Amino acid sequence: MNDQRKVAIVTGAGSGIGKALALALLEVGYRVAVAGRRRDALDSTVRAAGPRSGDVLPVVADVSDPQSVASLFDEVSKQLGRVDLLFNNAGTGAPAVPLEDLSVEKLRAVIDTNLLGAFLCTQHAIRVMKAQTPRGGRIINNGSISAHAPRPNSAPYTATKHAITGLTKSTSLDGRKYDIACGQIDIGNAATEMAARMASGVPQANGDIAIEPLMDVSHVANAVVYMASLPIIANVQFMTVMATKMPFVGRG
Repeated sequence: MNDQRKVAIVTGAGSGIGKALALALLEVGYRVAVAGRRRDALDSTVRAAGPRSGDVLPVVADVSDPQSVASLFDEVSKQLGRVDLLFNNAGTGAPAVPLEDLSVEKLRAVIDTNLLGAFLCTQHAIRVMKAQTPRGGRIINNGSISAHAPRPNSAPYTATKHAITGLTKSTSLDGRKYDIACGQIDIGNAATEMAARMASGVPQANGDIAIEPLMDVSHVANAVVYMASLPIIANVQFMTVMATKMPFVGRG
């Protein structure tokens, strides 16, 4: 509890962007609580931390469950003493079916993870950050290129990522009085398990199937570390990090 190093919570930290960021934050001196639904995946993140594994706190948590989120923040507060950074990263998608054929159950699953989960974690982070000494902290939301432009048959994911942009703006505004900054990183085609299908070809807006370029996930982690490194008087409100040649900018 007397450790003066900063504390971060990263959700969805068992793989992909969350895992990469957790390891990058350890490299710059953070103690990191890694949260996710699967203990085995969290354990893989701990192992990947190597000699810094002692600075990793794995917590099994389902961000769509209010009680689970409450338990996550209680455990971090108890074990690590404070929260300086929350990275709302946990997310999921729905089957790529026509919008009119999507079941309500699949829609709700995406909303509960991508939007409700981020909202619940943000609530708890604000409660902790405004009460701790020194006061304040930073919340960074994982948006998406989909927060700006959809892919075919992606309505649930796209709608929730547009909603994350609204949550980012509201949190940025409402957190000011507590010295809490909030920003968003919109990521396009980082080479993770979720994006692996891009390398074999995915549907495009014009109906074609095309292979899309990918970028190393370390570039995303480094970008978030930069956002987190700023003093609380400065904030990156929105940042887009994408594979340079992915089909995003332009018509198509």
